Amino acid sequence: MPAKSKKQQKAAGAALSAKRGEQSKSSLKGASKQMVESMNERQLEELASTKRKKLPQRASSAKASKTKRAAKKK
Repeated sequence: MPAKSKKQQKAAGAALSAKRGEQSKSSLKGASKQMVESMNERQLEELASTKRKKLPQRASSAKASKTKRAAKKK
């Protein structure tokens, strides 16, 4: 499953780094801390490998922009 936002992709990368032992788990915060506990390495790799170029900064802003485009069409 690809990441839905840049923040999710970055958090997955940090969690993957901690899962592999390249970074301490205690240095993680927020979503990355939850991800390292609830996801396996393969899942984290899928999220972290998503290209960030076309992703929104935050997932909620993607929903908002879709709503705005739908409203313009009417």
